[in-house]
Amino acid sequence: MSSSVGIVSAQRASFNTPLQCKSGGVLPRYDLVYETYGTLNADKSNAILVCHALSGHHHVAGYYADDEKNIGWWDNMIGPGKPVDTNKFFVIGLNNLGGCHGSTGPSSIDPASGKPYGSDFPMVTVEDWVESQARLADLLGIRRFAAVMGGSLGGMQAMQWAISHPDRVRHVLAIATAPCLTTENIAFNDVARNAILTDPDFHGGDFYQHGVVPTRGLRLARMLGHITYLSDDAMAGKFGRGLRSGDYKYGYDIEFEVESYLRYQGDKFAAYFDANTYLLMTKALDYFDPARHSERNLAAAFMPVRAGFLVLSFSSDWRFSPQRSREIVKALLHNKRDVSYAEIQSRHGHDSFLMQDEQYFAAMRNYLNRVAKECQ
Repeated sequence: MSSSVGIVSAQRASFNTPLQCKSGGVLPRYDLVYETYGTLNADKSNAILVCHALSGHHHVAGYYADDEKNIGWWDNMIGPGKPVDTNKFFVIGLNNLGGCHGSTGPSSIDPASGKPYGSDFPMVTVEDWVESQARLADLLGIRRFAAVMGGSLGGMQAMQWAISHPDRVRHVLAIATAPCLTTENIAFNDVARNAILTDPDFHGGDFYQHGVVPTRGLRLARMLGHITYLSDDAMAGKFGRGLRSGDYKYGYDIEFEVESYLRYQGDKFAAYFDANTYLLMTKALDYFDPARHSERNLAAAFMPVRAGFLVLSFSSDWRFSPQRSREIVKALLHNKRDVSYAEIQSRHGHDSFLMQDEQYFAAMRNYLNRVAKECQ
């Protein structure tokens, strides 16, 4: 029977070896906050790394002792008897560098100045995240992951693991992701960033020192982003053209139910997420492009890959469409790699990878059962 991993707690790892970022910036030291679930076996061969998406973090499963309602963002996927079965695997979730949930990021204190990094925090990329994650694996004594997995931006990290460290990952589960962003996706990210950058309270990224938060910009960025994570069918089914008061008010206040929902989501997000982190994460999405240095040849970019792959897409995901997943599959097959692919029928849009769906969970469970046998 499926159940929760129960009460969990975050851990912190500190690294004093400088990290040279692709952007040219350097972090002389940094912390990564992470959680683990399950038990690492004797030969440390059953570890799975979960990479988070844009607004994700290290709290992937379980709940906290002081707040039982604070449930991990992928708790439906990870736990005893669940597709990522913690009776079989040792699962690691972490907050990426540049994050705002405990790992070193723009709101952290810069030891050189004694003030928050703010605009001085270096631009970080998917490649940088993978290198920092590899250092965490070293600290935990894990030389090779049974699998690295993630959805959306997390899936990009999983693919980069297979490229950067082909001998350190046996399987990759790339879910609702793409080999690079489309032009349209870069455009959405730019509009969202500009909402933040033009907020008078942003102060060039150093708003911490002014005692303010660019709430308006961050709120608008989240509202825009949230629209792209859903499908038209999902929004129509949930809200339709429903009115809060039952009739038109002929003004600019909230009238439609969907307006109320988006503003609620924007307000909630702006209350806890860091604006600089949002900027960094969206730029990391924009920059990810493994074929950039191989004359736009994705198959050539994937030549170092040795891992087996499970690639999953969702029919209603228009932001990371099934076509983009098939590009990944084609490039892997060109290199004669072991790859399984499924397009899941879903009406939830890009957010489908967070939902509980019978077909989706069966694909994950079947593939990971095979991975678990390799760990025995």
